[in-house]
Amino acid sequence: MTKSELCIEVAKRNPFLTHKDAEIIVDVLFDSMVASLLRKERIEFRGFGNFSVKQMKARKGRNPKTGEVVHVPETARVVFKIGKELFERLNKKPPSQ
Repeated sequence: MTKSELCIEVAKRNPFLTHKDAEIIVDVLFDSMVASLLRKERIEFRGFGNFSVKQMKARKGRNPKTGEVVHVPETARVVFKIGKELFERLNKKPPSQ
């Protein structure tokens, strides 16, 4: 699903919203998520999953073409951990009660 498809779906499920309103809502949602991740905060959507930032340490790597050892600097990565309900739905397990 693309961002524009998501905007169309939001507008379709909420007939009182215009497509432009749905676009604004989706933009605010994504901008808020990015801002939270930049502050290294965890984002949790119950039943869907969690997004968090993980610091990857600097390390020595190898250029696969030349075999030369290169320095790989420290980087930040966004990590997604799937929620239990989504995992069960994807794997067609009945929801636990």
